[in-house]
Amino acid sequence: MPEKLVVIKPPSIGSPRLEDVLLSALEGISFETVDDMNALFELQDRKLLFAVALGDHGINSAAYSLLEILRRYPVLLDGCTGALLVDSAGELYTKSFARELVFSANLAGCSFIGRPLVEATGSLLNFQVQAQIQGTGNLEAYRRSARELVLRLVASTPPSPPQNLLALHASNRSTSNTLALWELVKSGLAGVSVRDIGLRNGAVNDCAGCTYTTCLHFGEQGGCFYGGVMVEDVFPTLRACDALVLLCPNYNDALSANLTAFVNRLTALFRQSRFYDKRLYGIVVSGYSGSDLVAQQLISALCLNKSFYLPPRFCLLETANDPGAILLLDGIKARAKAFAKAIGN
Repeated sequence: MPEKLVVIKPPSIGSPRLEDVLLSALEGISFETVDDMNALFELQDRKLLFAVALGDHGINSAAYSLLEILRRYPVLLDGCTGALLVDSAGELYTKSFARELVFSANLAGCSFIGRPLVEATGSLLNFQVQAQIQGTGNLEAYRRSARELVLRLVASTPPSPPQNLLALHASNRSTSNTLALWELVKSGLAGVSVRDIGLRNGAVNDCAGCTYTTCLHFGEQGGCFYGGVMVEDVFPTLRACDALVLLCPNYNDALSANLTAFVNRLTALFRQSRFYDKRLYGIVVSGYSGSDLVAQQLISALCLNKSFYLPPRFCLLETANDPGAILLLDGIKARAKAFAKAIGN
C-alpha cells in the first residue's frame, strides 16, 4: 500500500476558502494532516502537499517558523516529493513566498514535481484566464487546478538519472568562476553525455512578446519567431536531454541578460511540450552574496512555471570574486564531486 499523502498546514491563519479548496482537491485521496511543525521530523520518503494561508500582507508567522525548521535541519525531508497551495487574502506575495518555501524545502532534501504550485490571490483574478477557457467561475477554476495538482503529486515518480545533459552559460571561460566550477563538476559526471552551449555576445535575442497564436504557431513547428541559436541548437538539444544545468554568475542579484532571454524564449517550446520528465540543476557563483536569490529565480522561472522537475538540493551555491578564486575555496573539489554524484543518481 502506498503511504498516505501528508498535508502540511501551518496554523495561525484561518482560511475558509483554502479549506474548501482542499476538501475538493483531496476527495478520495488517503491523506493525513500535519499542523504541528515538530512532526516534520518524521516525514522522510513521503509525498508532501504544503497548504499555506497568507494574510492581507502576505504574512503567516507559523509559515515562517516552517521555513526556519527547514533551514535548520538540512536532511529533514530526504526522499520527499512536494507540491504546494498558497492562498492569500491579498494580491501580493503568493509566488515570492512559494519560491522561498520551495528553495528551503529543496535544500532540506525535498524534490518537487514540475509546476508544483497553485496560488490564489485575494481577488482570484489570477484564475480569470483559466476560468474563461473552462467556461466556469474563478473559484471553480481554482478548485480544478488544486485537484489536478494533487492527482499529479500522488501519481508522480522521479525521472530516471540523466544520460544526456545540456549545460547553458553566457560567461567568458578565461575569467568565469562559474565555468571553472562547472568544469570541476563535469569531471565527476561518469556515464553522462554533456553538451555545453554558450549564449554570449548577442547569440540569443530576448522574447518579442508575440501573441499567443503566433507563439503557438511557431512552437508547433519546433521553432520561434526569432530563430537563431535557440531554434537551431538549444531547442533540439533540450528536447533530447534528460537534464538542464544553468551556469549562473550572480549579476546584480539576478540571472544574466542572455540566460533570462533563454528562459523567455523557452515559451515557444513550452507551448508545444512540457518538461515534467527533465531535471533542473543550477550552479550559482556570487562575488559577494545573494546566491539564494538567483537560485529562487531558477525555481520560479523553470520549475514553478516551465514545469521542470526539481531534484533535491538542485543548486550548488558558492561565493568567489577574483578570477580563479573559486578553485582556492576550502573543500570545493569535494563539494563539486558530491554535486556531480547527486546529478548522476
